[in-house]
Amino acid sequence: MSTLVECVPNFSEGRDKAKVDAIVNAMKMDGVYLLDREMDADHNRCVITLVGEREAIQEAAIRGVGKASELIDLCAHQGAHPRMGAADVVPFIPIDGVTIEDCVAMARHVGAEIWKRFEIPVYLYEAAAATPERQNLENIRRGQFEGIRAEIATNAARKPDFGEARLHPTAGATVVGARKFLIAYNVFLNTPDVEVAKKIAKAVRFSSGGMRFVKGAGFLVRGQAQVSMNLTDFEQTPVHRVFEMVKREAARYGVMPVSSEIVGLIPKKAMEQAAEWFLQVENFDSSLILENRLTAVMSGKMAVGGLRAGVEPFVEQLAAPTATPGGGSAAAAAGAMAAGLAAMVASMSRGKKAYLRYETQLSAAIGLLASLREDLKVAIDADAEAYNSVMKAYKSAKTASAQEGETLIEAGLKQATSVPLGVAEKAREVAQIATSLDGITNPNMKSDLTTAQALARAAITGALANVEINLASIKDAAFVVEVRRKTETLIRG
Repeated sequence: MSTLVECVPNFSEGRDKAKVDAIVNAMKMDGVYLLDREMDADHNRCVITLVGEREAIQEAAIRGVGKASELIDLCAHQGAHPRMGAADVVPFIPIDGVTIEDCVAMARHVGAEIWKRFEIPVYLYEAAAATPERQNLENIRRGQFEGIRAEIATNAARKPDFGEARLHPTAGATVVGARKFLIAYNVFLNTPDVEVAKKIAKAVRFSSGGMRFVKGAGFLVRGQAQVSMNLTDFEQTPVHRVFEMVKREAARYGVMPVSSEIVGLIPKKAMEQAAEWFLQVENFDSSLILENRLTAVMSGKMAVGGLRAGVEPFVEQLAAPTATPGGGSAAAAAGAMAAGLAAMVASMSRGKKAYLRYETQLSAAIGLLASLREDLKVAIDADAEAYNSVMKAYKSAKTASAQEGETLIEAGLKQATSVPLGVAEKAREVAQIATSLDGITNPNMKSDLTTAQALARAAITGALANVEINLASIKDAAFVVEVRRKTETLIRG
C-alpha cells in the first residue's frame, strides 16, 4: 500500500521569484510531486504544496528549509503576514496509507534534522505538539521573529522543542507539525479600511468566540481589506458557512465581500458541500456529479443497469471465499446506507410548506449526513486495505528482525483497529441525526428513518466487533486503554 503524504511549507518570501524557484528546486526529488505554488507580495510569503511518499517528502521538506535559510534574511523581511522563520511553518498531512500519528512521527524526525543540519531551532505544533499550549500556531508565533528573538534565552515558555534557546541569526525558527487538511481561504472587501477586516476576523475566528476550526486576521492586500482565514476542519465548519458569516459581519459595517481566494489547494468535497448549500439541490449527492459518476463506473465501483446491478458486485465480493471485503467493510456500507436514507428523508421534507419552520435543522442535517456518507463510503475500501496491511506485516515480519517485525505488526493492527473505530463513531452520529429527524420530517417516511436507524446500529455493532478482535493482539497498553474508553462511550451512547 502506498504511503502518500502532503506537505505544505510556508516560506517568508513572496516577491522574489528567483528565490522561490531556488527553494522549489531544492525540494525536487524522486517520489515527490509539486502540486501548487502561491506567491503573495503583500504578505511577502509563498505557499508550496507537495505530495509524495513518506520517506522522500521528509527529505524534500528538510532541503527546502535549508535552502530558505540561505536565501531569506528575516532581519530585512517586511510583509503583512506574521512570521518567525525563513521557513515559517512545515505541516505534514496524511493522504493515503498513513495516519495522523505517522505524520506526528515524521514531524519530529524532520524537526530534529532541521536543527542538526542547519542549527535552526524547531517548535512542534498541532497534533505533533509536546504541550497543549503549542497546539495553536498563534501561541508559538506570538511576537514574531523580533519578539521571540528578544525572549527566547530568558523565557522558559519560548524554549524550542529541538535546538538551543537561540534563534538562527537570519532564518529565525521553524514550526513543524502534523494536521488535517487545511484550507487557506481569504475574502476581499469593498473597502481599503483594514480595521473593518480585523473586526470581522475577530468575530469569525474561534479564539475570540467565533466559528470552531476557523483562524482569522485582517490585512490590507492589493489596496483592499482582506479577511485572511485558515479553516482547520472544513467538514465540521464548511467554507460556505464561513463565507456567509463574513458577509453578515461585513454588513454591520456597511461593506460587503467582492471576491474570495483559495491559497493552495481545496478538496473537491469542500466545493461539493458549497454547491449543495448555495444551490439547494434536492437529494444532492456527490454521485450526481458527472465526473464522479464516470470515475465510479470506470473503476468498477458502480454498475449500470438498475439498483441491483449497482450493489450486486459488492454483495458477491462479500460472498466470495476471500478475507476481504469482510465484516468491517460491510459495517461501513451499512453506515453509508443509513446516512443515505436519513438524508433522503430530510431532503424530501426540506422546502415543503409543512416543514418550513424546520428548514435550518433539515439543512444542517443534510450537510452533516453528506459528509458522513462520504467518509463511510471511503471506509469500505479502507477497512479491506487495513486488513491486507496486517497480513502483509505478518509476512514481512518473517524476514525482518524481531523488533522490526513486531513494530510492523503493531502498526498494522493499530490501523486495522482505527478504521472500524472511526466507522462506529460516524455511524453513531448518523443514528443520532436519524433520531433527531423523527418529528420534523414527513411521517409517511417513518419506515425509512426506522431502517436508517437499524442500519446505523448494525454498523456500530459490526465495527466494534472488528475493533475488539484486533485489540486482543495489540501490545501497546495505552493505545488499548484509549480505544476501550472510546468503545465504551459508543456502547453507552
